[in-house]
Amino acid sequence: MSGFTLPSISLLSQSILSGIFVGALYGLMGLGLSLSWGLLRLINLAHFAFAFLAAYLCYQMATMGMDPLLTLLVIVPLFFALGAGLHWVMARFAVTPFNSLLLTFGLTGIAESVMQSIWTADFRKLESHYGEQKFKLAGLYIPVPELITLVIAVALAFAVWGVLRYTDLGRALRAAAQDGPVASAFGVNEKALGLLLAGTCAALASIAGVCLALSFTLTPSQMYAWIGVVFAAVMLGGLGSALGPLVAGVLIGVSEAVTMAVTAPSWAPIVSFTLLILILLFRPGKSA
Repeated sequence: MSGFTLPSISLLSQSILSGIFVGALYGLMGLGLSLSWGLLRLINLAHFAFAFLAAYLCYQMATMGMDPLLTLLVIVPLFFALGAGLHWVMARFAVTPFNSLLLTFGLTGIAESVMQSIWTADFRKLESHYGEQKFKLAGLYIPVPELITLVIAVALAFAVWGVLRYTDLGRALRAAAQDGPVASAFGVNEKALGLLLAGTCAALASIAGVCLALSFTLTPSQMYAWIGVVFAAVMLGGLGSALGPLVAGVLIGVSEAVTMAVTAPSWAPIVSFTLLILILLFRPGKSA
């Protein structure tokens, strides 16, 4: 077991910045899952399969000469339709929250097999004209792909927060999540809203997948490594929250990065689960 070391100020600052960047991706990946779990009452593990499938599609289109960010024009509508279709099936057969967990876990396994059959289990890295670009600011190195992820994550989190808080659509979504029958009695189309929200959650997962492809190497089995930390960010941030997963994701990312800077990298995964356990112990019953 490696002992603790005191990093230099520059190393610690760079580690914190790196933690913010990866934490933004945690938050972005957790945004759609938080909305699905908190507002639709469905635990959609296929959210991670959507993210990785979108990452591979981005990789594939980029190898054909398309800019990775422009692939969003194709990927986002496609995954919106997939998410809405999956929700329609689950609503049609009245799938319970627990059964949704089992169903989407099975779909995740199927998606992993499909990705392995098409792209194999080898590691793949997206190459783009800005993939290796970075600039220096106040002595810190800022990679362009990670900066893009941070900007997208913050923009989407605040956009979703604004819609939920200040629009009639957001009020209808929150009312349907609070009490569907009563909301329907007041004219809220619960089924249509469910399809819209499920499609949006899948679209958010696909955007996270494109950001994932910009910065990380890809292999299908890697998706399981993201489940634990993203679940922790969602639980810490609050179910149904737009800004919570982003804040919690950054907190976890920075904690992991600082942990790796002062001790062995193998300690980093312990951080997210320790934070999750502490929150569950000291904030019982607060899920949103």
